[in-house]
Order: sequence, then C-alpha cells, then structure tokens
Amino acid sequence: MTRAVLQSADLHDLVVDQFGADRRPAALDRLTGGSKKGVYRLRLDDQSTAILYVWAAGENYWPPAPAVPDDPFTDASGVELFATNYAALSAVDVRTPRLLMLDCAGRYHPADLALVEDVGAVTLEALMEHDPAAAVTPLSTLGDALCRMHTTRGTHYGKLAAIARGEALQTRSTEDIIQDRARGHLDAAAARDARLADAHDRITDHLRRLRGAVTVRHDYRLIHGELGPDHVLVPPSGAPAMVDIEGLAFFDVEWEHAWLQLRFGDAYPALQSVELDPNRLEFYRFAQVLSLIEGPLRIADTDFPDRRWMLALAERNITKALAVI
Repeated sequence: MTRAVLQSADLHDLVVDQFGADRRPAALDRLTGGSKKGVYRLRLDDQSTAILYVWAAGENYWPPAPAVPDDPFTDASGVELFATNYAALSAVDVRTPRLLMLDCAGRYHPADLALVEDVGAVTLEALMEHDPAAAVTPLSTLGDALCRMHTTRGTHYGKLAAIARGEALQTRSTEDIIQDRARGHLDAAAARDARLADAHDRITDHLRRLRGAVTVRHDYRLIHGELGPDHVLVPPSGAPAMVDIEGLAFFDVEWEHAWLQLRFGDAYPALQSVELDPNRLEFYRFAQVLSLIEGPLRIADTDFPDRRWMLALAERNITKALAVI
C-alpha cells in the first residue's frame, strides 16, 4: 500500500471553519505510535495547536486479525467507536482530550476526522520513567478515574456502539470468547515461529487448565481495553487524560487489570480499587501474552515503521509463554 501522509495544505478549509477566517495551518506533524489511525499535531499560524485523528485505510498498518466474531477487542477502531466512547467517558467524569469537531461526511478530507484539544506530549509513561515523584499525583488521579469506570456496570458485554445498536452477541461466556481468541493467536503465531509450533499442544493444554479454573459470572464493567501509561497524557495542569479510547467496552474487569499489571508494573497498586477473581485474572493474563506475540508478529510483516520494536515485544512474550509450560 502506498501511504499518503496528510499535509497541512489539505486542512485549509477545516482551519478556517473551526478557528476563523484569519487563521491558517502552519505545520502538520504525524505523531509516532498511531498504528490504527493517523494522529497529527496541527499547528496554526498563531502557534496554537490541536490534535487531528484520521481514520483511513492508509493510516491503518494492521492486517486482519484472527477472527472471533463476538470478540469485542478485535478491530476496535473507527470514528463511531470514538464518538460513542468519548460520550461514555464524559458521563463518568473521566478526562480525555476535549472533542472540538467530528467529521464523518468527508467535508474536509476523504476520511473520518476528529479534532481534539492538544493536551501536550508528556505521557504518564515518561513521568514514571524519568520523574517518578511527578507521576505520583497523576497516578492517583488515574486510579480514581478507573474506579469510576470499573464500578460502572453493564447488563451486556461488548463494544459500546454495538451494544447501543443491539448488535453485541451475547451467546457465549466471556471466558469462552477469550479462550477462542487466545487459540487463534496461538495458531497464527505458531505459523510464524517454530518454537511455538513445537510447544503448541502444551500451550493449548495450559490455556485449557487456566480456563477450567474460571467459574461462570455475568458482571460486566466499563473498561478501556488496552490502557498503558503511554495512553495517558499529563498536561501542565497535571490532570491526566486517556487517549486511544476506541477499545472501550463492557467486559470482565479482570481483562483490564491483567493489562494494567503488565503495563504499570510496580506502580499498579495505585490503580487497583475493585475486587478481582484471581483465577480469571491469571487466565486473562496468559491470553494477553499470546496476543502480544501474535499481534506484533503480524504487524511486523507490514511496512510498520517500528518493526524491530514489535519483534522485540513478541520475543519477550514468547519467552513468557514458554516459561510456564
């Protein structure tokens, strides 16, 4: 695929309509990290800035994932999910960059667009690494926000937009969905790595044992789905803002906490505020290890610019998967 990067001149009409006839786009920089959508910092001629999200085929580096029809975390991208999830976070007073404009009609560009406030480039991940003392308050505030999310219950599981349309399948248990998802990831990864192919049956048995220890439950909470410290921006005001919110879903809260434990490490206790099922947590943690093998190996087969980082991530998780069998 030939990828055409958006240029500042393409946004003349958007800038005039949103910021005034006397304003002009001065620069447009595609920010690193965006793999499913384009994330651009738009700088105007008065030095003010905003962030532009662009959902277009040329901005998405991900090839199709192993298909599990009722998996709420597959293909979690798109302007409809963004708009629905933005409203849901606002309803529980969880901060995300303020929405300035949404264009789903191709008025300004042949793609879906969202313009949001620019809260800066400092991530919670960077603070945790370089200035741990400065990260304490944002971590606490984030913990409070997650508590509000994780005590918000839903009667159905799935993507919020699908639930609202009555299209979220409810025919299987969440643990069965995750088991099939993990098996699909294992099968796809084993086709790319001989070590996983050799260990395929043992990994499958381990996955089955973990699944067998999980008891049935129907208690769904509002979760981000893939929240790491790189998905939290900390502006000068100190009030953290969640980004990459398209994966928001009602699901088992253990799915969120397995990911939080993985991504926040020693800082995780500041984010734990609800009771968790240890068996479900362990099962989901291993399923995520398999996901973090298959996904990086899959995107590494494309022209994704940070291929080596993805391969290193897959290698770390291959080591984890093999260590427990």
